Amino acid sequence: MQTVEMQHAASAIPSSAELVARARALIPVLRERAELGDELRSLPQETINDLEAAGLFRVLQPKRYGGYEMSPKVFYDIVMTLAEGDMSVGWVYSVVAVHAWQMALFDDRAAQEVWGKDTNTRISSSYMPTGRAKPVEGGFLFSGRWGYSSGCDHCDWVFLGGLVETPEGQPIDARTWLIPRKDYEIVDTWQTSGLKGTGSKDIVIKDAFVPEYRTHKMIDGFSCDSPGNQWNTSPLYRMPFGQVFSRAVSTASIGALRGMLDCFIATAKVRVNVVGARTSDDSVAQIAIAEATNAIDELILVLHRNFDALEAYAARGEAPPIEERVKYRFQASYPPERISQLAARLFKAAGGAAVYTKNPYGRFLADISVGRQHAANQFQMFGANWAKVQLGQQNQDYFL
Repeated sequence: MQTVEMQHAASAIPSSAELVARARALIPVLRERAELGDELRSLPQETINDLEAAGLFRVLQPKRYGGYEMSPKVFYDIVMTLAEGDMSVGWVYSVVAVHAWQMALFDDRAAQEVWGKDTNTRISSSYMPTGRAKPVEGGFLFSGRWGYSSGCDHCDWVFLGGLVETPEGQPIDARTWLIPRKDYEIVDTWQTSGLKGTGSKDIVIKDAFVPEYRTHKMIDGFSCDSPGNQWNTSPLYRMPFGQVFSRAVSTASIGALRGMLDCFIATAKVRVNVVGARTSDDSVAQIAIAEATNAIDELILVLHRNFDALEAYAARGEAPPIEERVKYRFQASYPPERISQLAARLFKAAGGAAVYTKNPYGRFLADISVGRQHAANQFQMFGANWAKVQLGQQNQDYFL
């Protein structure tokens, strides 16, 4: 049932260009707050408030709950824009705001629990399949420990990965479990060399009861046929789970490289080194700029092209073929690797000035490097699987 507040919010949807412009307007203040986020090892509350006030958390949220139901292309354009200011902000926004999309795949009773009283309620996650669920009447007893729950300090619910205990020989039953804040403990383990502001801490649960309707089967997400589709009928929610989510941990790095490049260009235009050489005349710096600019262009074009195709399949009511999914999966995982190499070249070309914390080069490089370490960004594994499928072998990945 829609409330008057929900109906009003859905009728006042800003344009995609306006939302990206709001994100771009935040870049200066995000750069100013980046050091504070590193010190807190979590985003400042003011930044979360700014993102909420700009309506950015609503981009993928169902209109039934005051959201905008926009294309993932718009969402990821916003992710990249925010990351130009601070990759930690782009990362947290990406992995928290994308959960509004998965929430639409759950039974609507779960959505009512999360958004029924406050459509601004946020969800963090850790999809590590470390949870174990014991079936009981009406649901499950769920336990486990998970790492890397980015932005969890600013969320009231969490999505967690896990398996249902099944008899030996039965198929694996992998699901996402939706858990309220009262049922889990946040353990501060986030002492890292980069992405410090993401606050990606551990989550611990012991025998929390989870009703069946607060779970989402991974096979349903793979098949593009989830319980929530009967309420949320937009083609947006008929895209494969893995295709939408795999981009959530790789796309911020594209924006971070753009931010690092912009800072480098601004400095290179006027910098003269200790022996009187102008950086603008340095061929190493020139090639670093050209390659980084070209890579950003290529990576964004591929991202948009892939989602154009995925949206077209969803609009026709079709599931994308495996051959395309494995290609897109590799192309989602590869940007952080390529970007880390280009960022290292920019850092080197910046000379001695790059080592000082008053300049942003070290932060950008460290954040990009840590983001590359995410399990979903291990491109070798996904590249090998893509090649095997091209060679006529069986696909080995179902997070597609």
